[in-house]
Amino acid sequence: MSGELVAHGERVPVVSTALDPAEPLTHLPFSVEQRVAVDEALTRATRGTGVQFSVRIGDLGADALAGAKQVFPHVPEAQRGVLIAISPNERKVAVVSGSDVERATEPVLQLGVAAATSVLAEATGKALDNALVDAVIAAIRVIASAVEPV
Repeated sequence: MSGELVAHGERVPVVSTALDPAEPLTHLPFSVEQRVAVDEALTRATRGTGVQFSVRIGDLGADALAGAKQVFPHVPEAQRGVLIAISPNERKVAVVSGSDVERATEPVLQLGVAAATSVLAEATGKALDNALVDAVIAAIRVIASAVEPV
């Protein structure tokens, strides 16, 4: 799969896809329906928790967590946010949270990683695109349910 999906909740439109931001796209790696599904999950999670959820699907380098930490400062409202990052070719998932998201503890983030990796474990070929979307949504839902306000 080529391309990257970069998404941030609470924006209209909230999902953008880019290979190179300077070049126009001729092929989007995800269907409109898939992007809408991710958008809806991000919007619900962000509104329900007050936490700014973001997603990145793309190469994260040899160390997925280090790659996610490198991307994280560039997402909107990182201090009060959670980034779910997936390196699809390696099937690696990393989740990073900002310092203002006290309820996003390490065990909560690991639950999000486990939810996403379990979805990705068996996917192959064209089914991987669907699995990536399902993995993102699973991670968002698991983390949002754990960090929602009491």
